Amino acid sequence: MRQPPPQDLHTTLDRIDALAGLMDARFKIPGVPWRFGVDSLLGLIPGVGDTVSLLIASYIIGQAARTGAPVGLLVRMVINVLLDWAIGLIPVIGDIFDWAFKANLRNARLLRRYHGL
Repeated sequence: MRQPPPQDLHTTLDRIDALAGLMDARFKIPGVPWRFGVDSLLGLIPGVGDTVSLLIASYIIGQAARTGAPVGLLVRMVINVLLDWAIGLIPVIGDIFDWAFKANLRNARLLRRYHGL
């Protein structure tokens, strides 16, 4: 796959970071050091919420492929997302795991590390 020009790469990575942040760390409860995102909120909707989160996370993986990420990295990203989705389906335990695991932020960091940024 053809890699985008450097400026486009930075823009794409910034968009991935923004979406990952929205999904995993957008909100903070005052006085509590932990952050949560839309993924945690969607996870509260049984079945459907985790699947919607899976679709958004799949978009991030698609964008990673567009940047020229190798298959091995994409597989690792897919595993992160599928693990987040599968455990997220378990009531209560899945909600806690969603809040702590933050698959989208993990994937954004993996992609930035691959590109040396």
